[in-house]
Amino acid sequence: MTFTATVLTMFPEAFPGPLGVSLIGTAWRDQNLWSLETVDIRAFSKDKRGFLDDTPAGGGPGQVMRADVIASALDSVEASGRPFLYMSARGRPLTQARVKAWSRGPGLVVLCGRFEGVDQRVIDARRFEEVSVGDAVLAGGEAAALVMIEACVRLLPGVLGEAASLSEESFEDGLLEHPQFTRPRTFEGRDIPEVLLSGHHGEVARWRRSQREQTTRERRPDLWSTHLANQQVKSDKAQ
Repeated sequence: MTFTATVLTMFPEAFPGPLGVSLIGTAWRDQNLWSLETVDIRAFSKDKRGFLDDTPAGGGPGQVMRADVIASALDSVEASGRPFLYMSARGRPLTQARVKAWSRGPGLVVLCGRFEGVDQRVIDARRFEEVSVGDAVLAGGEAAALVMIEACVRLLPGVLGEAASLSEESFEDGLLEHPQFTRPRTFEGRDIPEVLLSGHHGEVARWRRSQREQTTRERRPDLWSTHLANQQVKSDKAQ
């Protein structure tokens, strides 16, 4: 089973973008470890001019993408058990846990909105799940779709090579990643921490763990609180 990402968009030329470069691009073009398809929503407009939007019901600024056009575009796609995802600032946050779950499946069908958004009726009728990549509003869903697809594809077996490289990344166990260093040993008066040069694997592991905890506590107190709660649950179960 090949992981397949199908993107419904007004701008298919936005893809593959960064998905076509480096190891992820190689896994797509040369190794066939995953596949990418785009569907041009404009091709399903019944308007002579190719319009696929109209004024908002109830008034207001901007335009709204029509439900019938979106439905026709989606119905042209073979879903094959893949979830329907709509990139939206009001959606549930994209998390590593959700990405991992999707990466184990057959792929994704992703809708990229524009203007003021998509008619709610097609979102409800076709059971789209709304997904947000952050607390900011974008001009369209294409950039967000690229982020989500890359997050999934990089977890596929063989794409990044060494699975161990993923084990201490941010969010994998509820903590942010520790800082990384490489040569030169001194850069603009700043040295690599001595513990990383000691050759003592146990000390290195403890230092990295402490850095992960400190960074999470300082930058993401929400994640830190969840981490502490999970640790308490594990402790209670062990007793």
